[in-house]
Amino acid sequence: MIGLVDCNNFFVSCERVADPRLLGRPVVVLSNNDGCAVSLSNEAKALGIRRGDPYFKIRGLCVANGVTVLSGHHRLYSDISGRVMATLRMLTGDGMEVYSVDEAFICMNPAFGDFSDYGQYVVRTVMEETGIPVSLGVAQTKTLAKVAARFAKKYSGYKGVCVIDTPEKVRKALALMPVGDVWGIGRRHSRRLRERGLNTALQLASLPEDVAERLFNATGMNTWHELHGRPCIIREETDPKHHSITASRSFAKDVDSLSDLKQAVSTFCTSVTRKLRRQGLVCGEVSVFVCTNRFHEHEPQYSNSSSLRLANPTDYTPHVISVAMHVLESIYRPGYGYKRAGVTLSRMRPQAGLQGDLFVDPEETAKHKRLMEAVDAINSLQDSAGVFPASMGDGLKRLTRREHDRG
Repeated sequence: MIGLVDCNNFFVSCERVADPRLLGRPVVVLSNNDGCAVSLSNEAKALGIRRGDPYFKIRGLCVANGVTVLSGHHRLYSDISGRVMATLRMLTGDGMEVYSVDEAFICMNPAFGDFSDYGQYVVRTVMEETGIPVSLGVAQTKTLAKVAARFAKKYSGYKGVCVIDTPEKVRKALALMPVGDVWGIGRRHSRRLRERGLNTALQLASLPEDVAERLFNATGMNTWHELHGRPCIIREETDPKHHSITASRSFAKDVDSLSDLKQAVSTFCTSVTRKLRRQGLVCGEVSVFVCTNRFHEHEPQYSNSSSLRLANPTDYTPHVISVAMHVLESIYRPGYGYKRAGVTLSRMRPQAGLQGDLFVDPEETAKHKRLMEAVDAINSLQDSAGVFPASMGDGLKRLTRREHDRG
């Protein structure tokens, strides 16, 4: 059996660990630059606030009801996530897979006896060690464990642990689960399924296999099989070539200037290349995206992204910035107000043992390496960047100034 541990209202819970005065009060944590609500306390949900609501639409409701509104504090969340995962690893050993900052799959070993009792022990231990409340769903597959965790979180009668271990429980749970909430069913597939009259997870699972194969790709069929209790989703691949690093932000106000976007993209490149070097990796592809504000429905909308493969994988910040600027210039269109932009590095591989190139001067490469080591060493001593490319300017601080930053 597989368990999914899911932290309850994670960002809000982290804020309450840092400031216990927030316990029992309605709390909303906002996205970058206070764009929308990304985490809500149960008290805030009871007021009708929903995750994803733009802040400008709920500002009056928050003020009228004394809601504490906070800008995200992602370093805090990352630190507490590490403590939660360390606690789970202590309880389960190697039988754990971190899925996201607030979720992890664990192996429910039959040697522990009753799954519900052991689940209660896990939930209680995480709370005692970290102060973070969690829910645990237990089932035969990851997809069904996700379903079980949803019920464990939604219904207080489960006391934080829902075990789906019989066909009857599976059918009952799937009958209550909207098809759009099933893990692996995206927005597009959800709409198509509802158009066919398939509104619940049970109706999806009841499709004959040959019909399901005509509707879904391989990923969708994995979901269908998992709803039948057949494990198909294996442990995530850890090869760095299959991963990427992204830095992106929403701007406080729409940006129409290419020069401002360049400053932001330069800042993103500086951030992701520093992370790249920390992991001992180099990247082989640079991607940039921009998009307008979808909430400004009466204004022109535009979004685009593009990538460029590198002839020689690198972790050298100035080179990555140069490539990103070229990509940005290719997708930028004047006349639009851009709300968000970002940079992604991909096709990563270990820097150690990287094969040299006949057309690259090894002395120049060594000089670049020493320069980046010096810059990283200096910046590691600063709360903010002490040495940074001139192309960054002060644009990102100016463009992403947030109303609810802590004093």
